Amino acid sequence: MGAQPHKAHPALVLFALSVGAFAIGTTEFASMSLLPFFARDLHIDAPTAGHAISAYALGVVAGAPVIAAFAARLPRRTLLIGLMAMFAIGNALSALSPSYHSLLLFRFLSGVPHGAYFGVAALVAASLVPIEKRTLAIAKVMSGLTIATVLGVPVANWMGQILGWRSGFFIVAALAVLTMTLVALYAPRDAGDPKASPMRELSALGKSQVWLTLLTGAIGFGGLFAVYTYVASTMIEVTHVAETYVPLILIVFGLGMTLGNLAIAWLADRALNRTVIGVLLWSAAALALFPFMAGNIWSLSLIVFLIGIGGGMGTPLQARLMDVAGDAQTLAAALHHSAFNIANALGPWLGGLSIAAGYGLVSTGWIGCALSLGGLVIFLIAITLERRQPDFAPAAAE
Repeated sequence: MGAQPHKAHPALVLFALSVGAFAIGTTEFASMSLLPFFARDLHIDAPTAGHAISAYALGVVAGAPVIAAFAARLPRRTLLIGLMAMFAIGNALSALSPSYHSLLLFRFLSGVPHGAYFGVAALVAASLVPIEKRTLAIAKVMSGLTIATVLGVPVANWMGQILGWRSGFFIVAALAVLTMTLVALYAPRDAGDPKASPMRELSALGKSQVWLTLLTGAIGFGGLFAVYTYVASTMIEVTHVAETYVPLILIVFGLGMTLGNLAIAWLADRALNRTVIGVLLWSAAALALFPFMAGNIWSLSLIVFLIGIGGGMGTPLQARLMDVAGDAQTLAAALHHSAFNIANALGPWLGGLSIAAGYGLVSTGWIGCALSLGGLVIFLIAITLERRQPDFAPAAAE
């Protein structure tokens, strides 16, 4: 599965890959936190501005399978550099958007390389360590995304307030260029997989367990995005705090997500299925409490932290896809991020519908709870079917 990692230092490779995750995490979450500012500048309301978030997510959904299927033969190092170049261009264009409709287009283009980058980076990370440590290795790459919610997003939000929302996208473009440099220096030099082909990668689409795992992420993770997309607006309009407090709450969310990412990965390397079930239950409970805790800054801080912990669900689902995808590893890994960005599109859309219907900003918590429980039902169906297939028994499933 790709190049042998013995010529590369694992810690440096994971660091290089995590910088790319930091760049992606910054643009993905900062665009949500900047929503009130570009909505005001472009003269649109919050639900309409949320379509820019959904446009990015749909770019991920569209780009990940196409790139993964047709670029699977490329050396992973070369592919990662190319994907970051595309990402840098898309974010630079986003910063230069003259109108709402051009912003939609450029956010879509920015999302196209996202899923393939994370998918390939996860495969590289897993190849560096023994199988019983693979989930934690993937989590270390993903820690770039979670640290972005602690540092990159609040800084981008702060700069958006001072220098304008466009500065946040320029920062991301610069981070993407830095990632290209680090990957070129430290990533393993592999020759690619000559046996890879679009048809072999597309074979993943014939596996029911792949689809059920993807659906678990697409539905179950939507709850987090339903709340997070509108948390800045909730703070301003419901909690009634100054805009300057928004970055602080975003840091609290990021701390929860960083802790959850590493802790959940550690648990998943020991009991994968039970960890996923536990995280979905945790998220449903935390999101259900959000409407009751949004009125006070202290209780809001606590519930945002608890919701953030549930953001660690992506890593165990990525590991599960490696178990169920067979030879179609690149496509399955990339589709994982398509699924999560369906969640990124679905959550804000349903949350926006609830707000527009007059149920208020805090109603996003109920939407989020329902989505988490929906993901749980799908995952329970998956493991029930799995137990009826004795030939399929992932090492760390129970």
